[in-house]
Amino acid sequence: MLAISRSARNGEPSSRQGFGTAIAHHGELLQGVFEGENGRLHRGLVTLPLPAMTSQATFVGAHSVDVTVRPDGKVKASAAARLTLDHLAVAEGGLLEIRSDIPIGHGYGSSTADVVAAIRAVAAAYAAQLIPSRIGRLAVAAEQASDAIVFDSQAILFAQREGIVLEDFGGALPPLLLVGSRANGGLPIDTLTLPPARYDSLEIQQFRALRGLVAYAVRHQDPVCLGRAATTSAWISQRRLPKQCFEQAIAIAQSAGACGVQVAHSGSLLGVLFDRAGKDLRRRAHRVAASLRRAGFCDIEFHQINDDGATW
Repeated sequence: MLAISRSARNGEPSSRQGFGTAIAHHGELLQGVFEGENGRLHRGLVTLPLPAMTSQATFVGAHSVDVTVRPDGKVKASAAARLTLDHLAVAEGGLLEIRSDIPIGHGYGSSTADVVAAIRAVAAAYAAQLIPSRIGRLAVAAEQASDAIVFDSQAILFAQREGIVLEDFGGALPPLLLVGSRANGGLPIDTLTLPPARYDSLEIQQFRALRGLVAYAVRHQDPVCLGRAATTSAWISQRRLPKQCFEQAIAIAQSAGACGVQVAHSGSLLGVLFDRAGKDLRRRAHRVAASLRRAGFCDIEFHQINDDGATW
């Protein structure tokens, strides 16, 4: 049971209480600049969901205007809670508590998960049903740039600085095995200091083709096609946020017959993607893990993506 602290000014708890949760992600499969319906260019991304890690939020309403958050540093989640209360025309505040097992500063989307969980918790406290696109816009308002984890495992091209869906690919990603790792010694990256990437006209043409590859991969559940798109996007990212031994990681993936490589475009994460239905998967995945470790990558993990949980 959540402990309630009473403020000096009418801070006793109300009867409102809600719970929300949000998943992490392992960076992006694709990130760049894409055309919207009106032909205007938008920054956008396709997130690689990681349900194994979550942020959980509990919100308890209080008869005061302030939102208090625990731990104290979760200021974006606190802002998201206040924005959600304002959207719901609720004058009172409350106590927001965040519990998360998502590492900070590597590209797992920890702050967005906190923000989305907080929005869902506040909405639940007032029995409100917010659609994902609304939650996405509130998330962007709270933290300036967000990602697509509000859509969970649905494959979406999401404008992370506007909170709008550029394209719904009409399904989930194909089942994958991800061999995840951290580059550059596993050191966290202060994403707030990273300037928005600037892309040239050739790269923008590439993004148009990569968008089509992702759409095909989702429609036909083709992990090889998805891996090609992710690898090309990772190469483009490498020009702006280099990861040590990146080319070596590409060679490791190719030698093991992996589908491709993906990265966090604003973090240290690098992942090798395998077709979950591939042959001799365990041996090949462990071989990649060992090779990545020898190359200097750390915190190697295995994650099943959009799978039924069967052992591999």
